[in-house]
Amino acid sequence: MLIPITDSIQKIVITFPQGMGSVNSYLMKGSKGYTIIDTGMNHREAKEIWKSFLSQGEKIEKVVLTHVHEDHVGLAKWFQEKIGIPVYVSDIGYQEMKKNLNRSMEDIQRLIQNHGGPEIPKTFRWDLSIYDFEPDGIFAEGDVIRLGDDEFQAIWTPGHAPDQFCFYAKEEKLMIVGDHILKDIAPVIGLWNGKEGNPLQEYLTSLQKIKPYSANLALPGHGETIDQLYDRILELEKRHQWRLEQVYRLLKGEPKTAYEICADIYGEVDILTHISTFMATLTRLIYLETLGKIYRIDKDGVTLFHQH
Repeated sequence: MLIPITDSIQKIVITFPQGMGSVNSYLMKGSKGYTIIDTGMNHREAKEIWKSFLSQGEKIEKVVLTHVHEDHVGLAKWFQEKIGIPVYVSDIGYQEMKKNLNRSMEDIQRLIQNHGGPEIPKTFRWDLSIYDFEPDGIFAEGDVIRLGDDEFQAIWTPGHAPDQFCFYAKEEKLMIVGDHILKDIAPVIGLWNGKEGNPLQEYLTSLQKIKPYSANLALPGHGETIDQLYDRILELEKRHQWRLEQVYRLLKGEPKTAYEICADIYGEVDILTHISTFMATLTRLIYLETLGKIYRIDKDGVTLFHQH
């Protein structure tokens, strides 16, 4: 069940039949017990994994969240209310939790249809109850936070999520990166609140922010550990540039919607199973628009993009 990472850090992969299908939770060993980084989705399968671990009698000091996407925050309320474990979240994450309690499927539906997409099946619903609790502690940009017995600097890296934080231990040259940087895939950059913004710009800026930190080992929220963080950042930047050029080329002819561009790149798009690819396409288009490379046209309430 436990995968050793270092002498004081172990990983447990929490699985569930939704979204990415699993999340990496890290157990940071300390004299007061383990600090758990991220929890997994609020699903029976994930709870059973944690119950099996807790049945071994291991002491848990606290839960700390990298960000409040469902697969990371999902069982935080359960840990707090059922197991009696305090939960710590960033100041921005706390604000996102309060916003998410009022998150509307209508906003997402409006955004998708405005950009040429179909109606979301009415059976699709979010579990917003996971956000209905008060954190026991709050941390902020630049704070030093103790994870296990080691001190980490909290670094705000918005993009994948507005509240995404990384944690850096200078002496160990170790960084916990959440979903900011993954080893084998590019993190999805989306507009999950249904409001337009420019999260890809935020993400690329956050990659630059992380570059100066010397980290020989990075612990991501999904997949395998990253040995050379700087090299992986360069790969992600190159990949994003390639995708942006691809999107730009696809707008050379007739104006197209984000949904049409998404289908050009990824093939036929089922909005429920491929909403992440739609979001990634839309945020690239918005980024190119802010650079002045493309412009939008409104046609019968639907947005199309075209090259300048």
